[in-house]
Amino acid sequence: MNLDIFLSLFSLMLVSLAVFLLSKKLNFPYTVLLVIAGSLLVPLSQIEFFHFITSFELTPELLFFVFLPILIFESAYNMNVRSVTENIYSIGLLAVVGLLISTLFIGIVGHYLFGLAGFAVPILALLLFGAIISSTDPVAVLALFKEYGAPQRLTLIFEGESLFNDATGFAAFLVVLDLMIHGFTGTDSIMSALGSFLIMLVGGFLFGLFMGFLFSKLIEAVKGYEHLEITLTLLVAHFTFIFSEVISEHLVIGGQQIRLSSIIATLIASMVIGNFGRYKMSPPVEEYMEKFWSYFAFVTNSLVFILMGLLFADLAIDMNVALLPILLAIAVVVIGRAVSVYPLLWLLNKTGKEEPIPRNWMHLLAWGSLRGSLAVIMVLLIPDDLTIPGWNFTISVKQFVAAVTIGSIYFTLLIKATTIGKVMHMLGIDALTPEEEVGYHKSKAQIYDESMLKLDELLETRYLNEQQHQTLQQRYQWLHDDACLQCKDAIGASSDLIENMLRIYALGVEKGALKEVYQRGEINEKIYKKILNMLSIQTERVERGHKQVKSVNEHFPIDTLERFVLLVSRLAFWQDHSFKAEELYLYYRTLNKIIAKVIESLDEIGNSGLSDVFDDRIALVKLQTLYQGLNVNTRKKMENLIRNNTELLNQLNQKAAEKSLNAVQLETLVKLHKNEIITSKLFIMLNHEHTEQKNTD
Repeated sequence: MNLDIFLSLFSLMLVSLAVFLLSKKLNFPYTVLLVIAGSLLVPLSQIEFFHFITSFELTPELLFFVFLPILIFESAYNMNVRSVTENIYSIGLLAVVGLLISTLFIGIVGHYLFGLAGFAVPILALLLFGAIISSTDPVAVLALFKEYGAPQRLTLIFEGESLFNDATGFAAFLVVLDLMIHGFTGTDSIMSALGSFLIMLVGGFLFGLFMGFLFSKLIEAVKGYEHLEITLTLLVAHFTFIFSEVISEHLVIGGQQIRLSSIIATLIASMVIGNFGRYKMSPPVEEYMEKFWSYFAFVTNSLVFILMGLLFADLAIDMNVALLPILLAIAVVVIGRAVSVYPLLWLLNKTGKEEPIPRNWMHLLAWGSLRGSLAVIMVLLIPDDLTIPGWNFTISVKQFVAAVTIGSIYFTLLIKATTIGKVMHMLGIDALTPEEEVGYHKSKAQIYDESMLKLDELLETRYLNEQQHQTLQQRYQWLHDDACLQCKDAIGASSDLIENMLRIYALGVEKGALKEVYQRGEINEKIYKKILNMLSIQTERVERGHKQVKSVNEHFPIDTLERFVLLVSRLAFWQDHSFKAEELYLYYRTLNKIIAKVIESLDEIGNSGLSDVFDDRIALVKLQTLYQGLNVNTRKKMENLIRNNTELLNQLNQKAAEKSLNAVQLETLVKLHKNEIITSKLFIMLNHEHTEQKNTD
């Protein structure tokens, strides 16, 4: 056993933590500092005492089969399918068409540019470099987007492009590499390459769907066993990735090897788990999942970027020879990115297929294209002995591609990443929307209001004397009043703005109440998803300045993934997914509960601290009238169902009572154990009996 490897691994993790703290103090991008730190560790490792630092190496296998699936899952798990489908044209154009344009531009224009500079680089070598460097890395830039306040839709477009063009870029890389190894034979090679490219993407998409739904069903089967549920989410990413690679190695149809894109398969499987499988998890697991995967992604990112720094610094590149090619490569990559962004998005805006993408967003998409771990993986996968006709340099093809790739990555990390905040500010992208500005001041007013209530409590319990209480009370009262004034100034005479803020507040109350109902087990997954989908659509409408509802009887469509699931289920299993009378009653009863919660919140709004901000009585009454109308409508539908199903109410009340009693019993048992009133042995025994009794009932 080589202890140096383990010592190196944990030392690098410790260094990463120090770098993270330093990045916060310096207000400098964390991933950029990691690469710099990794580069500085190489000369340090020359000292005998620190020689172990470089023992843990960044290998293609480690990156490809361990780190990459984790990064893909963590990003894709939280991507909303409906939001992706609403922006599918912009994401698809940038991720597929844009990447191919960038690859061809770098290959063809780069070939002539390098030739003019005295470097006769074969076009295939530059096409390979183009495929490697054209895919954007979401890890580094998304953290910066969120930190500097990029609009949600812009962040979604960039994240979607980054994830999908990883798959497109890797597929293009494999196609070009195959051409270099087996030779270019004209039209046949082009058609074969195009066919392989499409099979990789479509095959990966279908296999990802299969694995995502398979693991969703497995999660549903072990629901209640929290450790198994979490483990299955960890396995889905790696199994999908590895199985797609195994299939690609062994699947041959008609003498043609069929390759699947392991990246797109993992991406699609992760999105299925995030949009379909998450509702089959136990409520505590579903809440814990984001923290679990966020931690794993943080550790993985830290190791990847610091190991990249170690790898880059350890590669022997003669800068006297490589400097000019690196500068030429950076120039052609920057121009290629612009060529792949502006014309495509301009054409998309002309078609009107999506909401127009502003020009300043295009500027940021063109500039904020950082490169990272996937480019390193592809470079490491190039055979050391790869040769092509017309290669007359002393360095190998792999060394050349590695040099220009690393130079381009350093440029994006050291120049682009460090200037994204300034570019966003210069373009006005980080400016607060009217709703955000009001929300900013409103939140401060509420914080100070709650602080004053806490001060009164501290005075009553004698943790503060009269003098201290009065001093602090005056201070927070001034801060509260100032926040309210600034909020009113931000609102101005816009009654629509006040109304929209109130609507978003009311919809937030509904979502919170709905989740509580679902976690108590009062409704099933189908009802929960239908209502949540409806509330999400209403929220998006309000944020875009549209009507919240068209009528009290409006029908809200289900998302694309759910529609696909229902279609497959009907065709394959002949299952009827229409709402039964019992489910329909529970649906309306739940709507009635969460609407009543909103009405109660709106009635109490004068005492919540919001009245100092939202003092537009017309907007408040208008919203109250809407929810009262919705409440009356749902009550009528409930009453009609009861009249037509006389036994329904008694059955549902019985079931609801049993679930409430089970919940109380479990809560009491957990409290007894937590307060050490009973031993762990007794807790296990009683919990087992409770579970058996619940299953029997």
